[in-house]
Amino acid sequence: QVQLVESGGGLVQAGGSLRLSCAASGSIFSTNAMGWYRQAPGKQRELVAIITSGGSTNYQDSVKGRFTISRGNAKNSVYLQMNSLKPEDTAVYYCRWTGRMYSTSGGYMEYWGQGTQVTVSS
Repeated sequence: QVQLVESGGGLVQAGGSLRLSCAASGSIFSTNAMGWYRQAPGKQRELVAIITSGGSTNYQDSVKGRFTISRGNAKNSVYLQMNSLKPEDTAVYYCRWTGRMYSTSGGYMEYWGQGTQVTVSS
C-alpha cells in the first residue's frame, strides 16, 4: 500500500501563486516518476507536469513558464510551484506516484492522491 498526501490548494486571485505538496509513503521500493494532474468540471483529467526519478520533467504547454515541478528534500515527495495563476487553472489537482513496491511482484504500480482543490478567481 502506498499513501499520497496532498496539500497546498486554496483560493487565490488571478496572478497569484500557490505551492502544492505531495508526499508518498508506504511499501515503496523504488519510485519511477511522480506527477501532477488536474481535472476541471466537465473535463477529462489531464497531465500538468511530471518528474522522473532521474530528474527529467515534462509540462503541459499551457503551464510552461508558469509552473515548476520539483522533487522535495524528503524521499518520495514532489512540489508544484504555480505562479501567474489564471482562472482556467481552476481544477482539482491530483498527485500521482508510479514505481515498485516491496513484496509486490510484477511491474510498476500506480497510486493517486485524493486531490486538492485549486480555485483561481478573476
